[in-house]
Amino acid sequence: MAEIKAPYRYDVVGSFLRPKKLKEARESFSQGKISKEQLTTVENEAIDDLIAKEKKAGLKILTDGEFRRQAWHLDFMWGFDGIDHHPTKTGLPFHGEQALIDDTFLTGKVSYKGNHPFLEHFKYVLSKTDAETSCKLTIPAPAQFYAQFAMPFAQDITDQFYKDYDELLSDIASGYKAFIKDVYAAGCRNLQFDDCTWGMLVDPNAKVFYGVDDKGLEELKERFLDLNNLAIDGKPADLTINTHVCRGNYHSTYANEGAYDGVAKFLLARENVNAYFLEFDDKRSGSFEPLREVSGDKKVVLGLVTTKSPVLEDKEVVKRRIDEATKYLPLDRLCLSPQCGFASCEIGNKLTEDEQWAKVNLVKEIAEEVFG
Repeated sequence: MAEIKAPYRYDVVGSFLRPKKLKEARESFSQGKISKEQLTTVENEAIDDLIAKEKKAGLKILTDGEFRRQAWHLDFMWGFDGIDHHPTKTGLPFHGEQALIDDTFLTGKVSYKGNHPFLEHFKYVLSKTDAETSCKLTIPAPAQFYAQFAMPFAQDITDQFYKDYDELLSDIASGYKAFIKDVYAAGCRNLQFDDCTWGMLVDPNAKVFYGVDDKGLEELKERFLDLNNLAIDGKPADLTINTHVCRGNYHSTYANEGAYDGVAKFLLARENVNAYFLEFDDKRSGSFEPLREVSGDKKVVLGLVTTKSPVLEDKEVVKRRIDEATKYLPLDRLCLSPQCGFASCEIGNKLTEDEQWAKVNLVKEIAEEVFG
């Protein structure tokens, strides 16, 4: 594996559209028609093909497209003790569509049992790197993990196991520390936290989502920040950890809207990560002004190319937006990517694989012209 640290000047968030054969195999497995071994064979073949396409597209940080997952975040949680799931009856409310992802809930105290499935998933991708490429693993942020079980809709069940949510926070942080130790030992040097909590915190309905008042909302910002930093604390010095902030990405729909202003002094100023992948593909994300708060020498990956639509962005418009961002951060601390993954959940967004790769190619072309 090449010593390439994420983010690269042109990068991707992580997930890619699942090929038809893979979707069919997962459905067959869920119906008991094929074995786990047969499903893994199809997954491996699909990932091999994806990685070949990633390399052909010139990407330097490889991913497995999240091809072994149902959803970008839940599968990771299922690898911990004290957590179960079943098919949803209601889904989650997105704008224009319900996100039909499994209901995930506590059955006991959260603990890391070791031998997490994502360790083998990562090692498979690592084995496909070469002298020109590195790879990364994407997992939900600790705050996202906590929110799954601490939000109002989950509290009736969570209260059965945690009378004090500080204990839940501590258990999650401990689990992440143990996982980070294991995945580092497996060879991971680029880890990405995907985090919708910040996007929810800036939404006009944030207080309703979290069941808090103004004071409670500010306390949640501090709590989420503290949890993420607690999980990161003590990591190996050569392990890069980056954050991607999302406002929901399901079948080209979204869950939240709101500028970064309300969380910039927490997320951008004080989270102890190396870089931020930030959505800026439409007006829902606000202006670049909050980038003033990015501390130290952290980088920002501007998500200026949307994965929610097949329409290719105007190259000159994207270039002008990058130039606008340099009012707040120097060019050498900026990178470019799509705003989110192409398939945060198995259903994927509403574009074809050819249109997906056209987006990736556009990101690369623009980045090479702007950054050199």
